[in-house]
Amino acid sequence: MDHDEARALAYRCHRATDSLHSLLYFAPEAEERFTAAGLRPGRMGYFASRSAPMGAVGPGVVAATFYNFNPEVIARHIPRAWSLAKPEQVLAARADAVDVVMRRLLGEAVSSPELAEAAELARAATEGCTAEGRPLYAGNAELDWPAEPHAVLWHAITLLREFRGDGHIAALVANGLGGLPALVTHVATGKSFRPVFAKSLRGWSDEQWAGAVARLQAEGILEGEALTDRGVELRARIEDQTNAAAVGPWLVLGAERSARLAELCRELSRTAIAAGAYPPDLFAAPRV
Repeated sequence: MDHDEARALAYRCHRATDSLHSLLYFAPEAEERFTAAGLRPGRMGYFASRSAPMGAVGPGVVAATFYNFNPEVIARHIPRAWSLAKPEQVLAARADAVDVVMRRLLGEAVSSPELAEAAELARAATEGCTAEGRPLYAGNAELDWPAEPHAVLWHAITLLREFRGDGHIAALVANGLGGLPALVTHVATGKSFRPVFAKSLRGWSDEQWAGAVARLQAEGILEGEALTDRGVELRARIEDQTNAAAVGPWLVLGAERSARLAELCRELSRTAIAAGAYPPDLFAAPRV
């Protein structure tokens, strides 16, 4: 497998696996566990649970590593969350939520040989991850591995996701695209959230969004809210650099086993989506 093939495989495997990580953030059971641990309802559970592997970090660290969320919204919840629940309590609540949510959404598949195979392959892929320059990955990599196959699968996919995500932020920084412009241009590709959901989920106002659009138009990256040729080239370059930085796990796993993991995760994702893992019309394109 040459490097071009590895980059393409890195993208395909990300698309196939990411739905199985992100389903936690839309599940009511997650908020129930986070509030039981002491957090307030709403966004606090997301910000605290995703950043907790790094410890009781401040709002600046969360904004830097989450990148395209409104820092003003993050600051309403972090560091207050750590006065309500310690990071280890949040992580325990997260683990409980993962178990309950995956059992509900996957049904009988949660104990299937296919899921166990996917867990084994995903865990093997993580052996190709390295921590240098990847804070969200590094924090999660220091956590103990769970025992149950479905929990192993979620943890492995989380490691792969944050490993890729940290590299993606590096590519965005290198190309001079800040958090909100990165979100706006990603939405403009048609491969992300619909605009109304992107604004709501990431905490940006209509005015802030419109301001970013205007600046990107002035820079020749957008025409209206569509990407110009320059914008298409920019996003393609960023994705190529992201894929190039994400090949490690897939080079370790190899083409055949990577393709098998993608196949297994696509089927598991379809099962979860059919069970209502995501709100309708959340994404501009099919998730898997």
